[in-house]
Amino acid sequence: MKPTLLDTPRQAGDLDRPSKTRRKQDAHQQQALGQALAALPDERLNALALPEELVLAIRELKRTRSREGKRRQMQFIGKLMRRIDPVPIREALASKASAPGATSTR
Repeated sequence: MKPTLLDTPRQAGDLDRPSKTRRKQDAHQQQALGQALAALPDERLNALALPEELVLAIRELKRTRSREGKRRQMQFIGKLMRRIDPVPIREALASKASAPGATSTR
């Protein structure tokens, strides 16, 4: 009897890497964080310790007028965001939002 895929034991590396679904969820979260950064005024954006390439990409997004151009630039920002640790950026955005005198823009 031939072993099927269900019968073969999993390799150790299979358990260490995240699933494709998890990777896509992380990518969407990173892109959403990039959108939040793009919505910030330049003064607040400059106050965050972001890589120069990311800051330039966000500025380019703000200058872009076409819908497709913005979509593609957001994809690029999401790619750049995956290279950096998002936790300090989220914390900085949360602390600025909860600071006294901060206003919500909804």
